[in-house]
Amino acid sequence: MQTSRYEAPATLAGVLAALAAEPGARILAGGTDLLVQYQAGVRRPTAFVDVKRVPELMQISATADALRIGAAAPAAAICEHATVRAWFPGLVEGVHLIGSTQIQGRGSLGGNLCNGSPAADSVCALIANRAVAVIAGPNGTREVPVDQFMLAPGKTAVAPGEVLVAVVLPKPAAHTADAYQRLIPRSEMDIAVASAGVSVTLDADGVCTGARVAIAAVAPTPLLVPQAAQALVGTRLDDAALVAAAAAASAAAHPIDDKRGTASYRRTVVGVLTKRVAALAAERAKGR
Repeated sequence: MQTSRYEAPATLAGVLAALAAEPGARILAGGTDLLVQYQAGVRRPTAFVDVKRVPELMQISATADALRIGAAAPAAAICEHATVRAWFPGLVEGVHLIGSTQIQGRGSLGGNLCNGSPAADSVCALIANRAVAVIAGPNGTREVPVDQFMLAPGKTAVAPGEVLVAVVLPKPAAHTADAYQRLIPRSEMDIAVASAGVSVTLDADGVCTGARVAIAAVAPTPLLVPQAAQALVGTRLDDAALVAAAAAASAAAHPIDDKRGTASYRRTVVGVLTKRVAALAAERAKGR
């Protein structure tokens, strides 16, 4: 019978050393996915490396230019953080949907990313807000835009021996705001059938000067949809622009049929969500 060890280093160097010494080890950034997978026999790490004692991975800090969220910071702390709520309400909307209240006390943003789910609730808002993943490994630190972080279902840009340290989001410009929504079969705690996150920037006249649109649960990985953003830029986000963005999001989707919805249904829903979320982001941007 295979046994697994548990380690809880207090430094990032200690985490990297533990991973180097045990190639079969897995990072425990909350465990709300990994422990379920372990009990089901899907993953059998030879060691669990708990990163919750590493201050760098637990901190949420803001500078004049950016917000840095430690990869192991719990979802509950992210949702309660004043700067996160003020700068990125759409990100809070996504993180707040990660599991139950109990799960959010332990589950982390980094874990939600590194699980590699195409339907992860935090990812659309991160992509829409130009988030960058900071990854440390034996060869030093590197950065990967979150829209390039997920490579396939269950596979991410984090290589063996590396660890996700933090996610960094640039401070939004004036009159910029984001929003996120998903559709699920049940009223709560379910996996998205489709989801969308949008960030828009308006000028003094209410004309959209910049936009980012991301969709998820409708492809093997979450998608940045430049065509949908282009449909919004240069408009006052009137109904025609929102309909065009919705159509672009639907066209970019390439979902599958499964028990939670058909591919055709998902393509339709992701367009509807894109329209709704873009309108909500625009309304928020007008108030900034």
